[in-house]
Amino acid sequence: MVGSSVEFVVDPALSAQLVAWILGGAALGTVSGLVPGIHANNFAFLLAGIAPSVPGPPLSVGCAMLAAGVVHTFVNVVPAMALGVPDAEMALTALPGHRLVLEGRGYEALRLSALGSLLAVLAALPLALPITRAVEVAYPTLRSNLSLLLALVVLGLLAAERTWWRRLGGGLSFALAAALGRLTLDLSPDAPLEAGGMLAPLFAGLFGAPVLIDAVRGGGVPPQTGDELRLTGPSLVAAALAGAVAGAVVGYVPGISAAIAAVAVLFVVPGRTGDRGYIVATSGVDTANTIFALFALVAIGQPRTGVMVAFESLEAPLDLPVLLGAVIVAGALGFVLVLVVGDAYLEAIGRLTYWQVSVAVLALLAVLSYLFTGLLGIAVFAVAASVGMVPVRFGARRVHLMGVLIGPLLIGA
Repeated sequence: MVGSSVEFVVDPALSAQLVAWILGGAALGTVSGLVPGIHANNFAFLLAGIAPSVPGPPLSVGCAMLAAGVVHTFVNVVPAMALGVPDAEMALTALPGHRLVLEGRGYEALRLSALGSLLAVLAALPLALPITRAVEVAYPTLRSNLSLLLALVVLGLLAAERTWWRRLGGGLSFALAAALGRLTLDLSPDAPLEAGGMLAPLFAGLFGAPVLIDAVRGGGVPPQTGDELRLTGPSLVAAALAGAVAGAVVGYVPGISAAIAAVAVLFVVPGRTGDRGYIVATSGVDTANTIFALFALVAIGQPRTGVMVAFESLEAPLDLPVLLGAVIVAGALGFVLVLVVGDAYLEAIGRLTYWQVSVAVLALLAVLSYLFTGLLGIAVFAVAASVGMVPVRFGARRVHLMGVLIGPLLIGA
């Protein structure tokens, strides 16, 4: 109607209630993100188990869960960099980040990760609608050629190794990890906590344990000097945008995890940005994925992440403006928390005897493996730790261990 206007009505009481729930979710995501070895999906399934019994309006509880998931994707980089114990999504970020920490550039690495996540959120918001339409058109072709795409990724990673010896180590690492994933990913062992799947022991063993084992003989976290960014503005934005687009792929295409998308990002990020560009891009993948997964749930009714599965269990209304507002607030909180908590975390670890920290965290990972996957999980953790040592001994990149996810997909695609 000509001359008509739209009036937005804000209910102060409802707004205050939503903010309180978002803050509570952010606090929960902070705690989960700071515990080494807790994978985002394990955390999400724990949320799914308790969410329906939480007293409160479903939309408010849903906002809290989204906030928890978003903040977790920001904060989980802290133990990954300080201790070298990533979850599945942070595996690629952790290794370059850990190198920067050992160079005394940990504060910078944390800021790069926080900026990568925050910029990916800001990029994902305007991109969500057009990418949703584009993916709906391209999805059948992408899905039918998934095995070819994954095979090219694997071959590209092997070709990127500088010597044939390292390529041999990379190929062996990929084959062993793929076999391990094929044998274990579909298992559902009895465990004290019903928190979903074998990802926790697999990734703790493949990526966390080898770093910790080597750290027992190392010198620990050195003093950190300076937090200025040694990455140009255009490179920072380009890397974050690459992470956001990769997060869209994860949000819409079944079977493609944030870890696999992060592998693809390695080919997109300019080589001159090095470890810093990888940190920005791969941090952005996991966080942007939350927004695109939300749009996927609204557009096609399919939950693509553990957090979305937990959200769907609430049967909460899909009030997109409110939910996106929760994501934005949580993103801002996550950014600040990484800077505040992350610096303190690095300083605290630096003051401790690192071999004792490494042994304690190894024990914690074994306990978490038991809690999430029972006695079988401890065995899987031990085997995965052995496989995780292979690329190190060949001098190859640990990224080949992503075969634990890519290999089973190649076989089943």
